[in-house]
Amino acid sequence: MGTQDNSSPVYKDFKKNVQFLKEQLRVDDNFDVIHHQLVHAERKMALFYVDGFANNYSLVETIKSLNNVETSDLKKDPIDTLTQSIIPHQEVETTDDLETVITQVLSGQSAFIVEDCDEAILVDTREYSIRSPQEPDLERVVRGPRDGFVETIVFNAGLIRRHIRDRSLNMKYMQVGTRSKKDIAIAYIDSIADQDIVDKLTQSIEAIEVDGLSMGEKTLEEYIFGKRLNPYPLVRYTERSDTASVHLLEGHVLIIVDGSPSVMICPTTFWHHLQHAEEYRQSPVVGMFLRWVRFAAILIALFLLPMWYLLATDQQLGGENFQFIGIEQPGQIPIFVQFLLAEVGVEILRMAAIHTPSALATALGLVSAILIGEIAVEVGLFTHEVILYIAAAVIGSYATPSYEMSLANRIFRLIFLTGAAAFGSTGFIIIITLWILLLIKTKTLDVPYLWPFIPFDGRAFLLTLFRSPIPYNDLRPSILHTTDPTRQKPKRKLL
Repeated sequence: MGTQDNSSPVYKDFKKNVQFLKEQLRVDDNFDVIHHQLVHAERKMALFYVDGFANNYSLVETIKSLNNVETSDLKKDPIDTLTQSIIPHQEVETTDDLETVITQVLSGQSAFIVEDCDEAILVDTREYSIRSPQEPDLERVVRGPRDGFVETIVFNAGLIRRHIRDRSLNMKYMQVGTRSKKDIAIAYIDSIADQDIVDKLTQSIEAIEVDGLSMGEKTLEEYIFGKRLNPYPLVRYTERSDTASVHLLEGHVLIIVDGSPSVMICPTTFWHHLQHAEEYRQSPVVGMFLRWVRFAAILIALFLLPMWYLLATDQQLGGENFQFIGIEQPGQIPIFVQFLLAEVGVEILRMAAIHTPSALATALGLVSAILIGEIAVEVGLFTHEVILYIAAAVIGSYATPSYEMSLANRIFRLIFLTGAAAFGSTGFIIIITLWILLLIKTKTLDVPYLWPFIPFDGRAFLLTLFRSPIPYNDLRPSILHTTDPTRQKPKRKLL
């Protein structure tokens, strides 16, 4: 039997309500869906809940409270009496729709059906099974908090509110999936964020018609931004609550998906994926130094291999100053093929490292270094120069803060290398031009991907290149069209 989309009212016929819930929840077929028959104050009651979600203490206290109910207490407005005076719980609500009861029971709440009442009582007795907040592996900092998001939406919302105690911080609750009914929250500060962006995201999510989000937030991203061949990420994922909070204060909108430790930041540009919290945890000079080193690493990851290949295969391009570039002993395998083999080998090693237990990771690294770094060169599979430059490019990829951005850069590195090998310097220039045009054409929620470089915004571009002191950074990004563009009062004189 499929899911029920139409409402089913709660009738005063107690047996009819109970039978409907027992059939729809498959109580007789599921060991973890519990149905208790109760009698209190001469009224029959039925309790439905999922065993794996229920907090035993809350359930016991709720049922114990019913023992003190007198028959006279429930003669007039029994639902109001139970919810307002009897049940000792802070989260109690009522509903007159059995379909809502089913959804909430499967979401973890407990439901009471009371004889001769046309409303059901929902009590939030959930006990969330979570891991302790830990520092994210991909966004480590030397200085700063170590609490990262977990897989529970309620606790992730709490981590954000811990940083932002603003009454205008909204957590808009939604559900996606006709069967999974995945919990989703759109977080934004309504006194700052552009309401048009919030409305676009809300409409896109409401328009999703699917059984469930198979891959969580990533599936949701594909539904919001549509099908495309561009590998560059249109949203930024973060597992740090402080990073998410800073973007909220800038005017961005967050999408929190239950079951995922990553929060989506919308909208973002190319440069947002190159920022890291470590830059702002150090002095401005050190932060600027770190940022430029990171920029250099990303440029190396993108352009080092194709440019070296062009200079190594055509000595006239570099002139006398670059005569040292090249291969003394080319070997039997063409250089381009060596690069392809090395790229594939690095990806295989990365995948193997992900699936290797931590205790064996060191051993895997030693074996890889010996096989690739020494034996592969000795047998003539690779040359020393190929190993050197592929290692530099890979290290540059790993220096990219955004994992999704680093994967996209690897794809285009191979495209640049293929163009340089097939068509020489002319092909290399043409492909780079097409790559820039692709980035110029890309938009995320109508925000240009290369802003503030294209379209050019001088002040924002300088702030992208240089890490300025926070007291001088008094305006929010203009491209977000925030309702309150000012971060703080006019800047004061610094000591």
